[in-house]
Parts: sequence; C-alpha cells; structure tokens
Amino acid sequence: MAIQDDFTIAVNGDIRHTANNNHYTVLELHRWLQDEADNAQAVDTSNDFVDITTATPSERATDNIITLINGFNIDDDAAEYLYDGSIENSDGTLYSGLTVLGAVNNTATQIVVIQDNALYTYTTTPASPFWGTQAGGGYNGDAASGLLMKCLIKTSIAGSDIDGKRIRVQARHWGDTYDFFNVQMGTGSSVAALGTTPDAQNNGTQGTVTAYSHVTNTEGYQTIDLSNGNGPQPYYSQWTYGADTSGDGIKGIYEYIKDLTGNTTAKTIHGINGELFLGVTHEYAYDTETGASFIEDDVITWGTGATAGTGLLLALNDGGTTGTVWMQLLTGVAPTDGLTISNEAADGTHDLNGAPTLRTIPKIFLGSYTGTLIGAFGVGLLAGDLSSSDRITDLLNVNQTPPNNQTFTVSGLVASEDYVLVGPEVANDFEFDQLTSNAVETGAAVTSLLMSAVIPTDTPSSGTLRIHLASGIRLKVAYSSYTGSTFTIASTDFSGDNSNADKAVMISYIDVATASTSESFTAVYSSNRDLRVRRRDGGAGSPTKTYESNATFTSSGGSAVAARITDA
Repeated sequence: MAIQDDFTIAVNGDIRHTANNNHYTVLELHRWLQDEADNAQAVDTSNDFVDITTATPSERATDNIITLINGFNIDDDAAEYLYDGSIENSDGTLYSGLTVLGAVNNTATQIVVIQDNALYTYTTTPASPFWGTQAGGGYNGDAASGLLMKCLIKTSIAGSDIDGKRIRVQARHWGDTYDFFNVQMGTGSSVAALGTTPDAQNNGTQGTVTAYSHVTNTEGYQTIDLSNGNGPQPYYSQWTYGADTSGDGIKGIYEYIKDLTGNTTAKTIHGINGELFLGVTHEYAYDTETGASFIEDDVITWGTGATAGTGLLLALNDGGTTGTVWMQLLTGVAPTDGLTISNEAADGTHDLNGAPTLRTIPKIFLGSYTGTLIGAFGVGLLAGDLSSSDRITDLLNVNQTPPNNQTFTVSGLVASEDYVLVGPEVANDFEFDQLTSNAVETGAAVTSLLMSAVIPTDTPSSGTLRIHLASGIRLKVAYSSYTGSTFTIASTDFSGDNSNADKAVMISYIDVATASTSESFTAVYSSNRDLRVRRRDGGAGSPTKTYESNATFTSSGGSAVAARITDA
C-alpha cells in the first residue's frame, strides 16, 4: 500500500488522510509530496492537485524535520498516521515527534500524554488516546527492541505554543508500578522513557478497592502529632483507613490511591482528575497579600509569556499578609521571586518572597510502599495507622518516624472467671509507688491528677491507675488521656477517703476481670520495662492457685501465659 492510496491533496493545500490504517514517516510524506510536485500535470484536481506548475509543498531540514509551505497543511486526523519526526504547517501549527522508549509489564498498558493540564486525545468516544494500548507491540513500536511507540503530538497552533510545548508521558496500569516522564517538545523527535514492573503491593481486585468507603483523606494544611516527641507537624493531607481495609492497613490506602490516580479514573482529588495529580511540586513564601484571601484547591496564576504559569494550591499556611503556599505546578513554569500571584477568582494577589523550593515527586504521590511506607513530601497519616518502620515527611521536609507501638498480652485465661493485674515490677512485687501525686487528693469531684514528675512515655494512651488511699485501699481509677505530668480521670470522690500521705500512684497496664481468653495493652516502647503479672480465680466453681510471674515489655512487645493449677 502506497501513501497516495491513503492521503489526498486538495486544491487549497489541505493534505488529508482518507483511507486505510497505514502509518508513514514524515520523510515518506515529504518524498511523496515532492514526487507529486515534479509531475507534468495533476491527475485529479479534487484529490491530487500538485504538479510542476503548483507551488512547492514541503521542505526538508533533516529526515525528521519537515515543513509544509505555501499554504500546504495537515490536520489532527492526518497527524495520527504519521511519525518519526515533526511536521510544521504553513501557518506555524507544529506537530512534534514523540518517541517513547522502555518496557512495560502488561500489553494492556495505556500510555497517556498530559498536555496543558489535560489528557491529550482526539478520540472522544470513548475518550482515549488514538495510539491505543501496547497490544501488538505499541503504536509504530517494537517492544522487543525497547521501542514502546512513536507518534506526533500537536504542540503549537498557528505559531502559538501549547503550554510551551511541554508534555508529561505516563503509564498507570492497575497491578503494575507507575511511571512518568516530562518532555520539552520541539522540531524533530523528542524522547520519553517509561518502565513498569509487577507491583507486589497492588494485587487486590480493582473493583473491590475502588469501592472502599473507609479510606478517607482530609485535604489541606493541617498538623498531625505522631506522639514521637516532635509535637504537631504540618501536612497537606491526612489519610486514614477503616473497617473495609483494616486487614490490609496502609496497603489499603496505597491501592486506593493507585485506583484514584490510575488510567481512565473518573475520581478527583483536590478538585482535579486523579490522572492529572502529582502532589506538591513547589512551595513558596509570600508577602504583601491584598484583596480576597487565597483558598486551598484554588488554581493560581502568574506571569505572562515566558514567565506564565498556573498551579493548584494544595496547602496554605496563612499568616495574614504573609504566609507559605504548597502547590502542584499545572502549566507553564514555576514563579520567580517578586512575581505577583493571583487567586482563582482574580480578586486577590500576593507576591512571591524569595525563590520557590522544588520538591521531589514520586511515581505514586503517597510515596514508596513495599510493606513499609516511605511517605512522600507532605502526605500525612495518623500515628495509630503507622508502624515504627514507617516514615512520613512533613511540609517542613523533616522525616517523622512514629513511635514503636508494641503490645503485651497475657493468655491462658478463662473468660468471666479470672482477674488479671499487670503493673511495673520491683523486687518481685508490684511497684505501687511508681509515681507520686503532686498533692493529697481530698476533693469530691476530682477530674485530673497532677504527678510530681513527667508521666513516662511508655504509658498507654488510656487505661487505669491504682491510687493509695488513707484507708489502705488502692483505688482503681480510669484515665482517658494524659499530657506532661497530668492524667485526665473520670470524676472521682476522694472526700471520704483521701489519697494517702505517701501519694503513691501506680499505672496498672492491665487491670480487668477477664472478658476473653487473653488480655493485652499497647504502649509506645522507649526502653525495656519490667512487669509483674498476677492472675487469680478463687471462685467456688473451679478455683485455681494464684499465678504470679515477672515479664518484660520490650521493643517487640511481650507476653505471659498464665498457668492454671487447681486449688480445689
């Protein structure tokens, strides 16, 4: 099949694709035009109006750079059947050559091009790129030799560049790793490189994952305290998981995000389609804010011509007329010091104060997850959703490691028969004076207890205390939280039996009548803690001898098995 069987040339210079699905290099198009132009007379004025008497239709700078002149032109449809170089129309409209190298794991992978913050496509039903998937080796490709595809991308209209000829080429196929590559297009062919492999953490069924209702994201500037001693730190999001993902934990969030941002998604994040989302690319400080306030998820704008750009405002630490913005660059170039930024409603501005900071963008905006999370810049999770091996990075670019939450379990119990007490150990007994209250309690409705020293960091976030009273009783009191040296407790009446003059207080890590065959507590590991374990069942039914032993809460938790010896 020859090119003249697939293309026509009209009297007005329109070069159009009319038949068949064959593809030709830009050089082959030029050679055909020149071959037609040296004919003595045009054969058909409706389909092939070029001969020695017409103006020259094309010029060749190299085999990969062809210019159509004297009114000759191709359209978007014709460009789909050409590759291996660039073609520029007489009016300055440019179709740039794109070559994608590399290897993808699945032939169903759809390579997409992002241009001007939108998916590049001329096929609208369904909306998908004209080059299709990698089935059959790819569009003008050769998978065996590492060539994924070749095609033309329109990068300029009548001499006006589309987003400075910038594009992003990406592959986001479910079950595989994701990849993307930024390209500055021009004349000739520009190269992008992609590589995907099977993703061991993305083996769930997409239909199940996309329906998760317990994965949530709180968007915008916020602080999260991991209880690691660093206090509240800022993030631009807070991801959590719940009942329908609890078996997978962070893996559930990871797969949900892959579905959210994967190929053909209809979901949005921060107000844009998930396939367009990258995360924070830049941050900048601003001053001299005027007019209406900026709002998170605003599309902000700046500059003109070569300095023009737009960004998606992901997080805002607003200090009034000054503050800090974290954004994703959408189009154009990043702003420079002193440029004025306008908000989406164009009724508010502020000025860039200093050079913006570029942030590294991972292939998946959550970060790297291989069973352990190495979080991307600014993506937050709660301490309870993280393990001690996970790491997240706050908006100050500081790595935050959660505390080492570990669990100690007493097993070998009989539900509804045993009582179990676990507390700190000293000299083979309970350390009932582990802490000292700051004062003797005498009030009728005490709701907080102030200790004379900072409460140990390995104290469970909620639990029970044993408080020595003047009568000698060690009163069990529940606390709901603590901070610094103060426990918050349920309202307790000490007026009839004050706390003892020794003001002794012990944290009872487990202090319950059993409800199951095991009881446990979870706390942050800071150093080994010696524990005393006591189990008793002296009831009339099947009494057993008291079980007592020492145990240790370590960096991997701990356990004790309560032996049962009959006392009948």
